[in-house]
Amino acid sequence: MLNVQHWTLNKSMSAQHPFDLAERLLEFSVSIVRLTEEMQKTRAANHVAGQLLRSGTSPLPNHAEAQATESTADFIHKMSICLKELRETQRWLLLVERTPLIEHPPRVQPMLCEVDALIRIFKKSVQTAQSKVSGGSKKPN
Repeated sequence: MLNVQHWTLNKSMSAQHPFDLAERLLEFSVSIVRLTEEMQKTRAANHVAGQLLRSGTSPLPNHAEAQATESTADFIHKMSICLKELRETQRWLLLVERTPLIEHPPRVQPMLCEVDALIRIFKKSVQTAQSKVSGGSKKPN
């Protein structure tokens, strides 16, 4: 399990706290759930909240599936799904930050930092796994 340090999204914890990747994804999913619950109750906000909720919480269970794969190809596939969902989440968060869907748009900035860090972690993991299989010729989307 990968242990890394990062800025936590949970304000009840200290400013920096080490997490393994599964815990980090759990905390990120919690922050997505909380954000979507705070969004306005408009047609646009409901649409964005639903999409954000799906893509932002998806990496957590998909990462668990990746940990239980029986082949490198399946691992790459599951981790690539996580990466795809994180990239989608990043776009939805940018939209939330730039539109009046929540009362305090700057609240999204730490989430954007975290999703960027998670994207980098998953991208590198997929690249590493692909290089073991094909000698480094494939790159993640």
